[in-house]
Amino acid sequence: MDRVVIMGAAGRDFHDFNVVFRADPETRVVAFTRTAGQNLGELGDGPARRYPPSLAGEGYDDGIPIVPEDDLESVIQEQAVDEVVLSYSDVSHEHVMHQASRALAAGADFRLIGPDSMMLSADVPVVAIDAVRTGCGKSQAARALTGLLRDRGYRPVVVREPMPYGDLEAQAVLRFETLDELDEHEVTFEEREEFEHHIEREHVVYAGVDYAAVLDRAEAEADVIVWDGGNNELPFYRPDLHFVLADPHRAGDELVYHPGETNLRIADVVVINKENTADSSAIATVERNVRSRNPTAEIVHADSVVSVAEADVVDDARVLAVEDGPTVTHGGATLGAATIAAEQYGAAEIVDPEPVATGSIRSMFEKYPHLGPVLPAMGYSKDQIADLEVTINRVDCDVVLVGTPFNLGRLIDIDKPTVRVTYEIVPTEPTFETILDRYTSRLSS
Repeated sequence: MDRVVIMGAAGRDFHDFNVVFRADPETRVVAFTRTAGQNLGELGDGPARRYPPSLAGEGYDDGIPIVPEDDLESVIQEQAVDEVVLSYSDVSHEHVMHQASRALAAGADFRLIGPDSMMLSADVPVVAIDAVRTGCGKSQAARALTGLLRDRGYRPVVVREPMPYGDLEAQAVLRFETLDELDEHEVTFEEREEFEHHIEREHVVYAGVDYAAVLDRAEAEADVIVWDGGNNELPFYRPDLHFVLADPHRAGDELVYHPGETNLRIADVVVINKENTADSSAIATVERNVRSRNPTAEIVHADSVVSVAEADVVDDARVLAVEDGPTVTHGGATLGAATIAAEQYGAAEIVDPEPVATGSIRSMFEKYPHLGPVLPAMGYSKDQIADLEVTINRVDCDVVLVGTPFNLGRLIDIDKPTVRVTYEIVPTEPTFETILDRYTSRLSS
């Protein structure tokens, strides 16, 4: 029996186990590792967690330990591990091979699970929206396409890949229809960023840990599933129509990040987003790279249109730009919608929050030195949410521009005027309507 360690970040790793390893009598998963660079690692190492027996299944009466990734070599030695599987996303190809080298040097084989092994087949059509990197605009595209499908008479349900941080057993299958349900389940800021904008548009959202069980529930009330992927991860469900987003603000990244390049190569449609704020040379680079890796993909050119309801409050003001956390941290972006809105609506200055950052927020600036004068909306724990609130209120500014996909003001007390930034994708050539017309046959059950 092969003994396996799965390297992960509380998402794809659990899915790979459930689909590929859980029912395999020839393998035994002895541990998950959690990376200190993404997701769970934002909370620090802390005590080891366990994947619960109820989800792990037969033969795992004690569940499966989840240990720090730094312990990989010792786990390989102590557990006589035969194979290490890397199962997380939005890391460079170079990073992947460094992890492979660690596994090989410690005496284990190294493996990546491919789409054919990990994708589940649905009984209803699946429209998947994924990306080549975190922060390309998946959420904008997913909510737009869900709305268009509903306008065409379909009953779409969104299935979102989150990162489950709390009670994994209780989170096996989650269904959200109201904002109160987000409060009830005490979801993190990252999860709110993925759920709230859909709920505000009356889209039902499913998520969880066991995506086979999630699929069973979603299929019962939908005639089309919209897969809204996480980071630049592969879709967990086999798509009938696969959209992949690319970002010309990070031109070239579409070729050098895992598994984003795989998404690029298997896409039906590649959407080059944010063209209205990008250089023409960068747009041309992305288009050239798409053509080189996937010459049959249809390319959609799109703008990301940023707006605020109270433009006069921003004009000539000193603003704090609060941005979507994952986009400007491990997504590698230096700015987001709040920064663009500040410039677009005539702010006098974007105030740098780093000098007054406190606690885990200060540590975040040390960890991500590429950040410009922005404040990522990080809230993976109550302590981190408190640190974020203190940091915002310490900043000497006239107005707080909030560029997150959720309403930050519902969750923390901000002692200065706050303006929410919204952003919508506007395809220019061809439109999403045109794409759906061309692929209508794929959306028939």
